[in-house]
Amino acid sequence: MGIREIMASDAEDLVNLIKQVEKESEFMLMEAGERQVTAEQQRNRIESMKNSENSTIFVAEKDNNLVGYLFAIGGTARRTQHSVYIVIGILKDYRGQKIGTKLFESLKEWAIERNIRRLELTTVTRNTAGVALYKKMGFEIEGTKRHSLYIAGEFVDEYYMAKLL
Repeated sequence: MGIREIMASDAEDLVNLIKQVEKESEFMLMEAGERQVTAEQQRNRIESMKNSENSTIFVAEKDNNLVGYLFAIGGTARRTQHSVYIVIGILKDYRGQKIGTKLFESLKEWAIERNIRRLELTTVTRNTAGVALYKKMGFEIEGTKRHSLYIAGEFVDEYYMAKLL
């Protein structure tokens, strides 16, 4: 299993991976089938992020298949360019195999090279495995977004978590 930065040629595989992760997880922002991104739109996004100093996508690959991803979306205003918002997803069958840890380790190296000082994310409070991973990687809960999402007929809270580098 390897971790690498995404290439434009991964666009279609990334679209399929994201759709599968959203189908398998109740903790993602989008519900299964809600996201309508084409491979061409994803390719354009990848190329745009590659041209940015403070944004990228890391992918986890096993047996030539993408099994996980980590988006690092940098701030666009001068006052937020030191900050990156993170979105991570891993296929259900590959969770608990240190893939999240490896994605975050690659992110940290990349961020330090670019003088990124703040990594941030949100997660559903009942995502115990995710919260445990983020804390293990040095993230701290900065606050709670109450009734942030509406999942399966109920309002749920999210933690706002960050790590300073």
